[in-house]
Amino acid sequence: MPHATLPEKTKYQHLFSLPVIVAALGYFVDIYDLQLFGIVRIPSLLGLGLTMEQADAVGTDIINYQMIGLLLGGLLWGILGDKKGRLSVLFGSIITYSLANVACGFIPQIEFMDKIEAYKWLRFVAGVGLAGELGAGITLVSESLPKELRAIGTSLVAGVGLLGAVVGTFTVRLSGDWTIAYFVGGAMGFLLLLLRVGVVESGIYKDITDKAHVMKGDFFSFFTNRERFVKYLKCIGIGLPTWFCIGILAYQSNQFGKAFGITEAIDPGLAIMWAYIGISAGDFGSGFLSQALRSRKKAIAWMMGFSLVGVLLFLFSGIKSAEMLYALCCWLGLGTGYWAMFVTVGAEQFGTNLRATAATTVPNFVRGALIPMNMLFVALKPSLNVILAGFAVGVVAYAIGFYSTLTIPETHDKDLDFLEV
Repeated sequence: MPHATLPEKTKYQHLFSLPVIVAALGYFVDIYDLQLFGIVRIPSLLGLGLTMEQADAVGTDIINYQMIGLLLGGLLWGILGDKKGRLSVLFGSIITYSLANVACGFIPQIEFMDKIEAYKWLRFVAGVGLAGELGAGITLVSESLPKELRAIGTSLVAGVGLLGAVVGTFTVRLSGDWTIAYFVGGAMGFLLLLLRVGVVESGIYKDITDKAHVMKGDFFSFFTNRERFVKYLKCIGIGLPTWFCIGILAYQSNQFGKAFGITEAIDPGLAIMWAYIGISAGDFGSGFLSQALRSRKKAIAWMMGFSLVGVLLFLFSGIKSAEMLYALCCWLGLGTGYWAMFVTVGAEQFGTNLRATAATTVPNFVRGALIPMNMLFVALKPSLNVILAGFAVGVVAYAIGFYSTLTIPETHDKDLDFLEV
């Protein structure tokens, strides 16, 4: 028996290895920076001279610029991660978004162009950089851990990382100045670069680096094989409910608060913070739930169902206080805390030569899907109302999400040492 205990201890030590720790801290900085505009959207735009009504419209435009950056960055970093290695992405992406965030802190001092236009383009550049962090980190951790620990390891990465949104909210509140929050984000990014120096490349990836005949990072190969293409679309579909809850319900919570008749002003920054507290807890738990059920699909389906109940309560339970709205945002976050699991599923579906491309592009296409969801939401509001428009968008997101989850191949305990041909 003593011989059986030692390997178990050694096995679980992998969860605290440098790749896992650095990926978790990297995702922490990533989420801090990714959600920072949502947190400072209203104070920053009011500070730049816009009215509250203008801030809602311009804020949506800036979010869309950031999401377009995420889409394009997902392609760039995903392909680079398979062609040049996972570490190249981890270094390149963080330099890009850290510089962009520092520049955002200087927006009030810009004189050579319109400040709002500068804000849009800097969030676009930040989006390009932010696109690489999660996929490369999840891919590196998935390939570095024993298969029975993959779900737990990636959940730890996301659980720690998603707290970045909480820290972002407190940074804004404690500093009292939205520009300082951008400077802090940039500084954390550059400090993270020092930690990454000691991280080594995935062994599974290194095994194919010298194999010239193996195609690496060929994005278009997702479209040349029907089975591969359908799996790819389903990987994206699984994640749609997550960004419906965050990008529509939490980001636009001030609009929903007015529609509910809440007299107290709703702060979207607080809504995002409480949602991410829930998401972090959900991500910590999702890996253990997957291990207990021995199924990625069942874990995601149960959590998606829990979040759907939260959506219905959010929209139709007659919320009358800011506290209840924030509490339901936390519920939504807890239910959509399968984010790491969904990205892990994307990584596990595809071979080593396409894994980083899949794991990086899939979550960023989900983030980019917020653009058509926003467009549909805005288009439906005049003919319906804020609540019913949100419900209509949610029906589409959850229908696709449940179908994709229930029909995609199971990947629990799947060996990742294989190639796409």
